[in-house]
Amino acid sequence: MAACYHDEVEFTDPAFGTLKGDQAKAMWKMLIERSEGKLKVVSSNITDNTAHWEAFYVFSKTGRNVHNKIDARFEFKDGKIYRHHDHFNLWKWASQALGFSGLLLGYTSFFRDKLQTQTRKLLSDYQLRSK
Repeated sequence: MAACYHDEVEFTDPAFGTLKGDQAKAMWKMLIERSEGKLKVVSSNITDNTAHWEAFYVFSKTGRNVHNKIDARFEFKDGKIYRHHDHFNLWKWASQALGFSGLLLGYTSFFRDKLQTQTRKLLSDYQLRSK
């Protein structure tokens, strides 16, 4: 994905919020590295500017299996992805990744904001280590 992104890309999803440029590119590299080869992605319904994809992985923090169903929209500039918006049900994701606590809190804005703070910190730390 990082290679498909325009230098001025803007990526948005419920887990990370909005990431721009190198942050968005680094996110994919971090997710792949953290998956330790246990990530499976299946794509379908691909059009000029949309795609459906499903990710299967083990959430590292809890060891729980996750099957996340994502709908993506793309805008292109200079032959590369300029805007990438992923939509998925955060409550369903949280229920799988975190179990009971995700089931109880995964639909709240409090949970989303806390998750985005944590994922951005992970990404920032990853980018610092990668330099």
